[in-house]
Amino acid sequence: MYTPQPEHKFTFGLWTLGNTGRDPFGEPVRPALSPAEIVHLLAEVGAYGVNFHDNDLIPIDATPGEAAEIKKSFRKALDDTGIVVPMATTDLFKSAIFRDGAFTSNDPKVRAYALQKTMNAIDLGVEFGATTYVFWGGREGTETDAGKNPLDAGKWFREALNFLCEYVLDQGYDLKFALEPKPNEPRGDLYLPTVGAMLGFIETLDHPEMIGLNPEVAHDTMAGLNFVHAVAQAWDAGKLFHIDLNDQMIGRYDQDFRFGAANIKSAFFLVKFLEDVGYAGSRHFDAHAYRSSDYEDVKAFARGCMRTYLILKEKAVQWNEDAEIQDLIAEITADDGSMDSYKGAYSRAKAAALKAHNFDRQAIAAKGQPYERLDQLTVELLLGVR
Repeated sequence: MYTPQPEHKFTFGLWTLGNTGRDPFGEPVRPALSPAEIVHLLAEVGAYGVNFHDNDLIPIDATPGEAAEIKKSFRKALDDTGIVVPMATTDLFKSAIFRDGAFTSNDPKVRAYALQKTMNAIDLGVEFGATTYVFWGGREGTETDAGKNPLDAGKWFREALNFLCEYVLDQGYDLKFALEPKPNEPRGDLYLPTVGAMLGFIETLDHPEMIGLNPEVAHDTMAGLNFVHAVAQAWDAGKLFHIDLNDQMIGRYDQDFRFGAANIKSAFFLVKFLEDVGYAGSRHFDAHAYRSSDYEDVKAFARGCMRTYLILKEKAVQWNEDAEIQDLIAEITADDGSMDSYKGAYSRAKAAALKAHNFDRQAIAAKGQPYERLDQLTVELLLGVR
């Protein structure tokens, strides 16, 4: 029951299973794998797809001949395994040229180079079948507001996305963009740090219909935000184009834990939401195995991400079918119809009637809500005793 199938659309990035365990305080602990080797590893654990930054696949200083050989090897691995490429993105954060941002750099040469690099990376993604293109602005921010005018930064970011939308349209690509918000790290403060901020920004663009969101569990959670609420907001706006699944402890650095490793109840409600609304996109695990892992344990990490999702998917069905839970939901949401005449669109008559209505505040306030019982039943269901 918990074996991943293609219809689950479980994907991983080259940078996830290929992570060598290096961190700011330690050297790599696992040997680097080639993109083709990572594809075969993904096939072994049962994944559906692989995603990449441009330089995950082709090193930034590769010669044209080297790039051609890498692409040939990668293509063969995809063909041999049936792994697909649903999403691609651009590395606009590792190189020293991006130390003050890419699209929001104060230097116009950096902004122009970022556009050039992104166009080439879009071509590469489309070449391998990507239909979603993610933008994570890892360096788009500041440590001090003395160094950059936020109005200028917003204008430059807007110009870049408008330019790239026109490029995609001009090339005739079947591609949509997904912006990935994050509050901080690696910059002190990143621009457009939340789903809400991104949604507001998208509506200022020339082609808002082409651009949605790629929210990530860790990014909201590290700032103490409720990720399910953010995903619901993106879905309600019709902008949930992609999603990054992992796990995270509140207030820590960006940990990118195995999905469900830290906050199982939050993970449950996220899976339940995605399944209940019928989200049909990739379920992308932007997560890393522990630094203590060898590659056998990395495989266990990848299998664990997918297995936990499928277990929680089963639990969501159980929650929706549990008679006692649903009785409580019915009690909580009970509607006696007495307010029906006030529902819906405004009218002058409706407003006048509502203003004249006599509400029994004490009686209404006396009605409790059985949230403790409901939450306890949810915990018991997750613990496997229901």
